[in-house]
Amino acid sequence: MKLATLRTERGPRPAVLREHPSGSLAAGYVDLRDADSELPMSLRGLLAEWDQVRDRVQRALETARQVIPIDQAAFHAPVPDPEKIVCLGLNYREHAIESHMPIPEEPVFFSKFNPALAGHGEPVRLPRVCEQPDYEAELVVVIGKPGYRIPREQAFAHVAGYAVGNDVSARDWQFRNAGKQWLAGKTFPTFAPVGPHLVTADEVPDPHALRIALRLNGQTVQDSTTAELIFRIDETIHRLSTIVPLASGDLIFTGTPSGVGASRKPPLWIKPGDVMEVEIERLGVLRNDCVDGG
Repeated sequence: MKLATLRTERGPRPAVLREHPSGSLAAGYVDLRDADSELPMSLRGLLAEWDQVRDRVQRALETARQVIPIDQAAFHAPVPDPEKIVCLGLNYREHAIESHMPIPEEPVFFSKFNPALAGHGEPVRLPRVCEQPDYEAELVVVIGKPGYRIPREQAFAHVAGYAVGNDVSARDWQFRNAGKQWLAGKTFPTFAPVGPHLVTADEVPDPHALRIALRLNGQTVQDSTTAELIFRIDETIHRLSTIVPLASGDLIFTGTPSGVGASRKPPLWIKPGDVMEVEIERLGVLRNDCVDGG
């Protein structure tokens, strides 16, 4: 299933995508609360009760007569209110090399705050205090079943699904103080676009075999595969959950492949008017325009 959180006049609404017409039923997004008023009010709530509500979500997908047309949908990040947003740095070998950094022997974790989240189609606001904004295509893991100190062999049982992400980065802030300001460079508002959907794990047989690419104004600037991840998803969940309990709806940005703007000669910084499109096989395309953030 492809789950989303839509922007509506009634506020954020959890939804599921019906991709194709079915009999007399139109394609479009099913507002899950309209289809079943006893379902949780948010996508994070759905994930927390997924084992109990999955069949009801499926019934809504198959039977709801009222839909929001696909071309009229407006998006929040699929989980707009996660408890945590955790990111991995230098998790692709070629990206570590292009960054002139040693291949990490331990995961490099950092975080973003919730105001950094943005949805598919929402503009990324580039603040004028940032002179070196950059793009980073990333696979995002969404936690379903909560857990603490999760054994590696049980890690995938805690994954609800996957989404497309873009770890937008202010390099001039990140590299201050000898490169020790990762948080400062990563968490400006709208610097964590995610979407358009959370694709449930059953639709992604192998998350380590997905093509990942980023196009800037139609030109491919990143093109790789998640097979190149240094720390794979199960190991990442195991190591991260050793540090902090994971909650339903938590987002894990798993790192970016080579080709970022900071490593190009000359550097390729994003600017107002640019269009970023991140595409991951099976998950879709995340598109965001860049605008002047003041």
